[in-house]
Amino acid sequence: MRPVTVITGGSRGIGAATARRLARTGHHIALSYRRKHAAADTVVKELHTTGVRAIAIPTDTRDPDQVTALFDAATELGPITGLVNNAGITSQIGPFTQLRPTDLRDVIDVNLVGYLLCAQQAARRMSDGAAIVNITSAAATLGSPGEYIHYAATKAATDALTIGLAKELAPRGIRVNAVAPGIIRTDIHALSGQPDRPERAASRIPLGRPGEPDEVAAAIAWLLGPDASYTTGAIIRVAGGL
Repeated sequence: MRPVTVITGGSRGIGAATARRLARTGHHIALSYRRKHAAADTVVKELHTTGVRAIAIPTDTRDPDQVTALFDAATELGPITGLVNNAGITSQIGPFTQLRPTDLRDVIDVNLVGYLLCAQQAARRMSDGAAIVNITSAAATLGSPGEYIHYAATKAATDALTIGLAKELAPRGIRVNAVAPGIIRTDIHALSGQPDRPERAASRIPLGRPGEPDEVAAAIAWLLGPDASYTTGAIIRVAGGL
């Protein structure tokens, strides 16, 4: 029986790279997206060329009913064996004192409440051997001063979610881990108002360059696979030394 993995925010960036990598190793994929239907459809078509089954479900992960519908649809591919909790947003980069309440609420609701809802659905449906990977961030420990402290705070909460849920689900044989990317070349930087941020930040990254989505996907795939069978509660930093 092939593994079935749910990937939230799977139409672009790290989510899409992870979907492609897992499909090459035989995972059936249910990916969620919020608005970018064409991008999600393109990813699904690419996955189909590998011989796996793949579906894309429009989902606002802040909405419990939509999250339930996503996981219901995923079970049509088979028993769910993996979740990549990846859908996330940020807001305009800037000082904390200028943060708008609407941006604060949106980032918390998507990055934290959405993760909690998806992890809860996964935990209810998974059995021995399944795994959850939460996408956190190096910002969780760096704090992102002058940029997006609220985003960093949600990622620190994601680390706590990972550790606590790993301990709670371990007796059922379900592993929970996280990957903490650093500055990766994705369009999240454009959404924050600084599309050239990865290149501008390269000089302060010890390895001297931004990361690529495929490099993060490799860590996610390892955590979902059998080689990580004794790994739970871990937070793997993929941040070029940051």
